[in-house]
Amino acid sequence: MKDLSKIRNFSIIAHIDHGKSTLADRLIQLCGGLTDREMKEQVLDSMEIERERGITIKAQTVRLEYQSKEGNKYILNLMDTPGHVDFSYEVSRSLTACEGSLLIVDSTQGVQAQTLANAYQAINNDHEIIPVLNKKDLPASEPEKVKNQIEDILGIDSSESCLISAKTGEGVKELLEQIVLKMPPPKGDSNKPLKSLLVDSWFDSYLGVIVLVRVIDGKLFKGQKIRFLATGATYTIDRVGIFKPKTDEIDFLGPGEIGFINANIKSVSDCRVGDTITDEKKPVKEPLAGFKPSQPVVFCGMFPVDAGDFDRLRDSMQKLSLNDSSFVYEAEVSPALGHGFRCGFLGLLHLEIIQERLDREFDLNLVTTAPSVVYEILLRDNKKISLHNPTDMPNPMSIDHIKEPWIKATIIVPDEYLGPILELCNDRRGQQENLTYVNSRAMLSYKLPLNEVVFDFYDRLKSISKGYASFDYEIVGFEKNDLVKVSILVNSEEVDALSLIVHRDRAEKRGRALCVRLKELIPRQQFKIAVQAAIGGKIIARETVASYRKDVTQKLYGGDVTRKMKLLEKQKKGKKRMRQFGKVDIPQSAFLNALKTSEN
Repeated sequence: MKDLSKIRNFSIIAHIDHGKSTLADRLIQLCGGLTDREMKEQVLDSMEIERERGITIKAQTVRLEYQSKEGNKYILNLMDTPGHVDFSYEVSRSLTACEGSLLIVDSTQGVQAQTLANAYQAINNDHEIIPVLNKKDLPASEPEKVKNQIEDILGIDSSESCLISAKTGEGVKELLEQIVLKMPPPKGDSNKPLKSLLVDSWFDSYLGVIVLVRVIDGKLFKGQKIRFLATGATYTIDRVGIFKPKTDEIDFLGPGEIGFINANIKSVSDCRVGDTITDEKKPVKEPLAGFKPSQPVVFCGMFPVDAGDFDRLRDSMQKLSLNDSSFVYEAEVSPALGHGFRCGFLGLLHLEIIQERLDREFDLNLVTTAPSVVYEILLRDNKKISLHNPTDMPNPMSIDHIKEPWIKATIIVPDEYLGPILELCNDRRGQQENLTYVNSRAMLSYKLPLNEVVFDFYDRLKSISKGYASFDYEIVGFEKNDLVKVSILVNSEEVDALSLIVHRDRAEKRGRALCVRLKELIPRQQFKIAVQAAIGGKIIARETVASYRKDVTQKLYGGDVTRKMKLLEKQKKGKKRMRQFGKVDIPQSAFLNALKTSEN
């Protein structure tokens, strides 16, 4: 058995772009995980989409072997986590599997909103936190100022924080010594019955389901019969291994270790993130606490462009939800778009990433409806329903009131941009709760309705502050409000995919914006097309797509004017009949562009 006192499990947490993945690269390089020839930048960002966008989407694990100055050999299990607010569920899962965290702060930018959120998550998990100030090689680096910020904002002692440059590797050796000295070793007993936590799982087309586990007690070995407590499924382990970061097969995993298992798992639904894995013959009585299920906040419909792709879309979503447990979906049918799925996400970036992964990894061409949030509706007969899709809104006469989700947003911004940002928050029906200053930066606390945030709030925030503002939020509950459903009618037919729920005061503005956008996007026909926005039976905005006009008098040469009038009259009647029976097909590109409309 491995000596538990020589194991360290830790995760790397930080705001976006503060250098988590770059530091992971240096640690792998220094511990000899990969040779210099095999090294590449952001080696743990294995997905093509991560490398393109320069962001981490999935938390990744790697086991390193390190020899300290005293000559002791240590096993370091490192977890590199995402920084974006939409992937905070990945961070919380990684923290549960570790005993300590490296909190990285960019010494040129200081503490940001996600630094705050991730540090609090680590504190809630009783982690030993080592503050690390990165980017010391940059001329704008201000380590003393940032140390004071960490103490003032986070309340974490930063007097012994490590000053490093993850890019050049300066100070990283000293950081490794700090990890070995300060991080607590894991606890566990190899003689107790097997108790291990299912941290993550993903689908491999050759090996089936691969399961990432953290062993608490007991041992996991090849040929062992295991049971998943939540589903009751039993399997025999085929392969036990670790990531170095290349996969390496080993005989067994003991207490405090993190690794993966293959057990010929065919059914994706048997692997629930946060489940307890135990020995079938000697099961544990009490399961582990697991993870709090994630709450999707943004919903939208996804439909295949080709109806024949529906089964392929279902299989792809199953495999994707195995790899991303915060993504939820259920089947739905739309009159305009056919069979598809209603999907739930943790935010707009999450939605965008899932959409792109379905396109790249599974080669699916999809139409996505307008993002909406979940509403609570209380009917007059005291029945309460949750509304994910504006099209399913019950008859307004049967509704007593509608509640919408509100969030508590934390915004950190240089004070020169404070005015426009306060204006933006107030414009989105926000309620200011707090405003504090740390040096020349303001920390704002605002209550905002989520449906005002999901569209383009983050983009507007970044453009107003020239990229300097950082933003984090948490759901605080539902509040009653005067909300209405705005329907979009094209040629007097409702387009359900474009329906939206908005506050009554903004209904006309949003409806008009959509009509104007659609007028530009819908191709012209032989007849005029009316594009209308309506609340119930009341039209609140209208635009008209002009018709093509064929020159029916072209063949005339001379003669009486009544011949010309007769032909024009005949054309008029024909157009009237066409408008009555004509069908307007909205092209997919028009759908997608209309859904991207914002209130700029």
